[in-house]
Formats: sequence, C-alpha cells, structure tokens
Amino acid sequence: MYRFLLSRQWVLVTLLALALIPTMIELGFWQLHRHEHKVAQNTVIADNMKAAPVPVTDLTSPGHTVPHSDYWRRVTATGHYDTAHEVVVRRRTAADGRVGYHVLTPFVLDNGPTVLVNRGWIPDDGSQMNFPKIPAPPAGRLTVTGRLMADQTTAASGIKDVKGLPPRQVMLISSAQQARALGRTVLGGYIEQTAPDSPGGSPELIPAPDDSSIGPHMAYAVQWWLFSAAVPVGWFILVRREKQDREAAAAEPAAEPEPATA
Repeated sequence: MYRFLLSRQWVLVTLLALALIPTMIELGFWQLHRHEHKVAQNTVIADNMKAAPVPVTDLTSPGHTVPHSDYWRRVTATGHYDTAHEVVVRRRTAADGRVGYHVLTPFVLDNGPTVLVNRGWIPDDGSQMNFPKIPAPPAGRLTVTGRLMADQTTAASGIKDVKGLPPRQVMLISSAQQARALGRTVLGGYIEQTAPDSPGGSPELIPAPDDSSIGPHMAYAVQWWLFSAAVPVGWFILVRREKQDREAAAAEPAAEPEPATA
C-alpha cells in the first residue's frame, strides 16, 4: 500500500523533509538568541544611562578593555582638550544617513593621563584626502560628560582598519593606537561626549542609543518553529494524496478491447 515510499522520488522527498525540520528548529533558536541578546543589551543601555556619572578613571585605566557591562556608562572627565593631536574617524554616518567623520580629540586629565573623546559628527567636505576643518572645542579647563565606550575592533565593527590613510585620519577608535601616536599614557576605551554642547552645534553630538527597539527576532523564531511543524504535516498530506490517487487508479475498470474489423 505504501510501497511507493521506497521509490527514488519519495525517498528524496522524505530525506529533504527530515533535513528541513532540524534546520528550521535551529534557525528558530538562533533568532531567539538574537532576541535575548537585544533585550539584555537594551537593559544594559537603560541601566547605565540612568546611573549617576562617575569619574572616567573609576571605570577604566591604561590598557584596560571596557567590559560590555560598562558600555554606555555615564562618566565625567576634567581637564583640557589637546586639539593639536586631533584625528578624524572616516566613513561615519549621521542620524539622517549623511556620511562624514567622527572627531576624536585627546583630553588631558588634571591628574595626568589622557582619554580619547569622540566629540561628534561633522560632514564630509568633499575631499577625503585632506584633513577637514573642525570647529574648535571650548578652550581651557572644563568638565566633559559622556558615555564610556570600548575600543573599536574589526571583528566587532566589521570595518577594516585600512593602512596608508591620509595624515590624522583613522578607520577605528583605538586607545592603544592613539597612545603609540601620542607617546603618552591613554586610558582604555573612549568617551562619547554628551555635554557640554558643541559651540554652534558642530560637531553634532552622537545621539543616545535606542533602548526600546527589540526588533522582530522573536516573531521570526516562532515563524521558523511553525515552519518546522508544518513540514511533517505537509509530508503526511502528500503521502495520503499519493495513496488515494494510486488507489483510485487501481480501482478504475480496465478498458474493453475494440472489436476487430473485417
């Protein structure tokens, strides 16, 4: 009755169904893990941005790798900007999608070390070979407030750290790289400035990350699991239909032979 399942066609169909079920289940769990990661990240963002600012030296030190639990933590730094050694980070986009640079300025702390401060975004001036004109920050001693961020890496950002760039231009923010260029002690990670506001609004301060968006990952997970459940159901329906078609064909009366002509 079900001997047709041993045919080459049905063996291939069955093997395909057996392969699809665990694949779809695994894809569902992959989307679930992405959902959980996004929820955990949003929790870290919300908690750290609500926390009271602390001195940056409380959370990082020279050569320190900022852990994920300290990302976006509000910190303060008191000292003065060193604009003579300012660099720009290439190919960075504003909130509206415009391409330009991030302005990375060393900030010399009162107690000696230097911390890198991302002062915000400026537009591309049309030439990526020349150092852009950057509005000067406030002169003299001041206190900067911002979000603590980890050094950027090619693995995390997906951006290649290109060599041979024009002077004072980089692709990634690296405290170790800037420490070598400056020849002085630099704290690990960097500060994403939130205050004071830039004079004249430039550079544009980087907006706070969105801690409310979760994305459709949970819906995708449920969708993949429903697909995995539909595969055996679909296979069973096809088998039943094939069986019924074969039984109907077997039940049809044989055609009578035509009479012989003289």
